[in-house]
Amino acid sequence: MKAFFETIAVAFSMYSALPMPHVEWKERNLRYVMCAFPLVGVLLGGLEYGWFLLARSIDAGVLLYAAVAAALPVLVTGGIHLDGFCDTVDALSSHGEREKKLSILKDPHIGAFGVMGCALWLLVCFGLYGELYRHTAGLVELCFLFLLSRILSGLSVVAFRCAKDSGLVHAFQSGAARRNAGAILSAMLILTAAGMLWCSPLYGAICLLAALAIFLCYRRMSYRQFGGITGDLAGWFLQMCELMELAALVLLNLIV
Repeated sequence: MKAFFETIAVAFSMYSALPMPHVEWKERNLRYVMCAFPLVGVLLGGLEYGWFLLARSIDAGVLLYAAVAAALPVLVTGGIHLDGFCDTVDALSSHGEREKKLSILKDPHIGAFGVMGCALWLLVCFGLYGELYRHTAGLVELCFLFLLSRILSGLSVVAFRCAKDSGLVHAFQSGAARRNAGAILSAMLILTAAGMLWCSPLYGAICLLAALAIFLCYRRMSYRQFGGITGDLAGWFLQMCELMELAALVLLNLIV
């Protein structure tokens, strides 16, 4: 039981900016960190749902709602995934050889393309949240969005080929019980998909298809461009997955 709570504490300390009790990183609490990672998504989904209800109750304007909704994931996570997104944009924009791209991912500095990519991502999110605020349809799927993206990101870490023999992803793959962790994450994925489809078959299906499409693109891009995945690439996927799911919800609201 102690290892269970330590694993959750490690996951939140790594993938959120929330204060956590100090836990020494050991094999026993690192083994299933990817299985605890989606819990950060549960928290984020709850916060987004609560903010939507609060904004409605105080009759907040579209701009205020969209600004807070777009900022919440960055504030809660400390921008760790957005940092990986920016590094990946820089690497892809270099159009260099694989080794050059991997060296750019390791560079702690952000380039011009990363800045532009980050600004565009936030701008598009802001617009999509503003459009979603005009409707209530798809609100439940918005809460699932953050959970689903983290389950898939965790699955990629335990299942996909690693691009290098160092780094956080390699450390997880070396120390984690990959088969058991993959089975747990797969079960979580099935339950999450069932919950989304039960709440709304149409909106749930659209979100799941959008997430699956970007998941397959992520694997193809990572293998072709980098020879496998890294922590930065997993961050890129998570940000793109959430963006695509949000775009799918808004598009469906505009069509239906």
